[in-house]
Amino acid sequence: MLFHSHEFILLFLPVVLALFLFFWSRGSSRVAVNSLTLASLFFYGWWNVRYLPLITSSILANFAIAAVMTRRIQAGNRHRGILVFGIGFNLTLLGYFKYANFFVDSVNTLTGSHFHLAKILLPLGISFFTFQQISFLVDTWKKGGHRYNFERYAAYVTFFPHEIAGPIIRHHELIPQFDLNPLRDGFWERLGRGMTLFAIGLVKKVFLADAIAKVVTPTFADAAEKGALNAVDAWIGAIGFAWQVYYDFSAYSDMALGVAYLFGYKLPINFDCPYRSTSIRELWQRWHMTLSRFLRDYLFVPLATSKRLPHSRFTGMVITMFLAGLWHGASWTFAVWGLAQGVALAAYTLIDRRFRSRLPAIVGWALTMLFWFEACPLFRADSFGAVLTFWRAMHGAGLPIDSVNLEALALLVVSGAIAIIGESSQTVAFERLQPSWRTAMAAGAAIFAALFIIGSGVEQEFIYFQF
Repeated sequence: MLFHSHEFILLFLPVVLALFLFFWSRGSSRVAVNSLTLASLFFYGWWNVRYLPLITSSILANFAIAAVMTRRIQAGNRHRGILVFGIGFNLTLLGYFKYANFFVDSVNTLTGSHFHLAKILLPLGISFFTFQQISFLVDTWKKGGHRYNFERYAAYVTFFPHEIAGPIIRHHELIPQFDLNPLRDGFWERLGRGMTLFAIGLVKKVFLADAIAKVVTPTFADAAEKGALNAVDAWIGAIGFAWQVYYDFSAYSDMALGVAYLFGYKLPINFDCPYRSTSIRELWQRWHMTLSRFLRDYLFVPLATSKRLPHSRFTGMVITMFLAGLWHGASWTFAVWGLAQGVALAAYTLIDRRFRSRLPAIVGWALTMLFWFEACPLFRADSFGAVLTFWRAMHGAGLPIDSVNLEALALLVVSGAIAIIGESSQTVAFERLQPSWRTAMAAGAAIFAALFIIGSGVEQEFIYFQF
């Protein structure tokens, strides 16, 4: 079930919210939270009911591991074995479903062998709920145990606004909020601001991300099938995908935060105008912020402080981003994309440390965005052949230019200006706009218009659903 589907907006969300508020109004907070868990499992199973046992068994196993860990720590036994086992369990689960086919295909390509493994369908959200539960286990180990009951933990992992594609939430950021009465003071303001943020995300998805996809998709298809592009089409494809992936994922994050706010909960912000960044380091501090935070705390910091790695800080950056690339997708194009990001971060850090010479902001921004555009074909293309086709065309070795699609060019200019100059969705929804009948009418009109557009075409999944 997609956030921008008729089923979600007109049926699932209002019914679940109404039941949740009803239970709270009757003083049944436990029933209300449990109803969220059941609704979230229904939401997950809507995609493929066969994978419900996967997420439920993952929740049960991780809670049991954390409980054993807590008892051992309280008994004075802080042996790391249980933590290593827990992390290993999660990574094995993720590795099998996400990387088994990739591993077998890579071995066959490198060795000329013919091992066969049936195609494994990637479960929705596995990359996100796996990272979330790993962070829970690590925090449980560091802080000497946890005090959550199973019902709250299950609600935390499955909470449907972030269940499929994040943001990646720490347990302490959400579980304590389950004690908050959604009908407390400020209820109508939260409802209005949540719907406003949801409407902003819906507009981003339907009118920007999906519209840009119609420009980008044929270009990447031509690169894969024909092996040639002209320079203008290549640059439009690369820049267009940069805008598409931003609007697509930030739209999902806006809608997730907006829906959570309807229930009275506040989720962490995931984007903070990343395309205003004047360095690659700043861009990653603003882009997919909860993922960057997770990678920093649970992967980069241990690597950067290791005494076994040469030049551990720089090596840690490269390893962290290489693995981040593979996390985004099980292919070597994603791996090289991540490696390029790591090398760029390490190079920037080295130059910044040694010379401390700050470029003018406009120059730093231009260099950062140019690198980002150059890397986009690695993120989007299905093969290195298509990537090379893009790069050859982008640097003057493509087909002659026949004509320029002015409509596509105008769409990219407008969407780019909004991404670079405009304020963040959270600032608009939570600070700029004040609750009023005009705001309510604008949000309602935006949702109605988006539903009309969705009803006249095919729903496009969010890009990060495949991760």
